[in-house]
Parts: sequence; C-alpha cells; structure tokens
Amino acid sequence: MITDKFTESVYVLANEPSVALYRLQEHVRRSLPELAQHKADMQRWEEQSQGAIYTVEYACSAVKSLVDSSVYFRSVEGLLKQAISIRDHMNTSAQGHR
Repeated sequence: MITDKFTESVYVLANEPSVALYRLQEHVRRSLPELAQHKADMQRWEEQSQGAIYTVEYACSAVKSLVDSSVYFRSVEGLLKQAISIRDHMNTSAQGHR
C-alpha cells in the first residue's frame, strides 16, 4: 500500500512537467497563427505610417520652400511692374510721335 502511494506520487511528479510542457505547446500551436497575423499587420501598418511620414515631411519641405521663395516672388512682381510701366511709357511716347 505504501509502495503503491509512493509509486503513484513519483509517477505524478515525474509526469507533471510533461503535462505542463504539453499544455504550453498546445497553447502556442493554437495562438501562433493569430500572433503571426498580428505581426504581419503591425509590419504593414509600420510601412504605411513610414510612407505617410515621408509624404508629410515632403509636403512640409515644399511649403517651406514656397515661404523661402517669397523674396523671389516679390522681386518678380517688382520687375513686372517695371516692365508694365516701361511698356506704358513706350506706348505713350509712340502715340506722341504720330
């Protein structure tokens, strides 16, 4: 009787880690496909967000370039006003010589 209880206890203790490892393996096998899908989704979202970040940075750079070029636009505006004034002056002079 004592040896039967001892043998049973040894058998339970010896198999307990195996049962735990089996349960872990079972859990991993069930949850691994879902985890792999989540990983793939996260990688895809990271790529999309990197693309969006690049687009925003490029747009900000373009806007900054426009702001920085306002000096050139003012210069062109001044030159256009000068050209219109010279044209008007030439038209007035040409009408006066007729």
